[in-house]
Amino acid sequence: MIPIAHPLLGTEEQEAVMRVLASGQLAHGADVEAFERRFAELSQVREAVAVTSGTAALHLALLVHGVGPGDEVITSPFSFAATGNTILLVGARPVFVDIDPKTYNIDPAAVEAAITPRTKAIMPVHIYGNPADMDQLMALAERHGLTMIEDACQAHLADIRGKTVGSFGTGCFSFYATKNMTTGEGGAVTTNDPEVAERLRMWRSHGQKERYVHSGIGYNYRMMNIQGAIGVVQCEKVERWTEQRIANAAYLTERLREYGQTPTVLPGHRHVYHQYTIQAPKGRDRDTFIQALAERGVGAAVHYPRPIHKQPYYQEHGFDMSLPIAEELARRVISLPVHPALSEADLETVAREVIALCR
Repeated sequence: MIPIAHPLLGTEEQEAVMRVLASGQLAHGADVEAFERRFAELSQVREAVAVTSGTAALHLALLVHGVGPGDEVITSPFSFAATGNTILLVGARPVFVDIDPKTYNIDPAAVEAAITPRTKAIMPVHIYGNPADMDQLMALAERHGLTMIEDACQAHLADIRGKTVGSFGTGCFSFYATKNMTTGEGGAVTTNDPEVAERLRMWRSHGQKERYVHSGIGYNYRMMNIQGAIGVVQCEKVERWTEQRIANAAYLTERLREYGQTPTVLPGHRHVYHQYTIQAPKGRDRDTFIQALAERGVGAAVHYPRPIHKQPYYQEHGFDMSLPIAEELARRVISLPVHPALSEADLETVAREVIALCR
């Protein structure tokens, strides 16, 4: 079976972990700080604040910008549930709007129509590693005085005309095991504002500006040195892996474009293909199609089979709305293997078997 994801961890990561274990300094420390500096460089920002997960990054980003009860945050329903959940966790209300049918990213026109006096922030999701239309979204945020929080959890090193995602507003990244780079678990918030970074560091460590001096309340969202050490190594590999993902995606698109909807990338945008996502052929049952691929040795997956506003919790709490594009795509999308561990033979197999099922 060709897997849908394959975390790449080599001898360098193993040696980094063993060095930390031998040092006895397992908790947050110098290795995390080194990782923060290097990831900030890659993300073209002044500061990166490492935390325990992408969810923690989203949560802290909302808190540090003062989003809370009575506020609304406009975001995409076509994402992992953490995107909406973190807005609820700070006491605000997610306002879900529909998405572009080609890029799967939030539709700027729908965002503009949803802005009210209660709107505090816009939270686009760079879904699958494909940058959202930040030109239009930033213009909206500036015109209406709104905070921009980028859910870039799937979009390490994605950019728009050379400017990385996560540097337009406050960026939130995940380093979960299947992401384009990993620390096992982990996340980071990126910012060009040193005051925001200082508050983030306080919030992630029980409100401490210095040890045992609590200037506020907060959370235990600190990354461990073991994770930081892995992250430093991964930072030196992620560009090469990204280029391989893009090359793998280009091969699949060349082979598959005549058989259905392949990924759409806006001009000047660098899609980093956390997922390579197509749509099931019209008239075909998506789940049956995926099962047939599995029987032919190709691992495929669905990201995501149910939009956030259609999740049981949201349905039970007043989010009973119609967002037809997101709902239709949730029934049709299929992610194919695109990760850098694929061989040329693997890519050929993926393309061949998809074509065979489409004919």
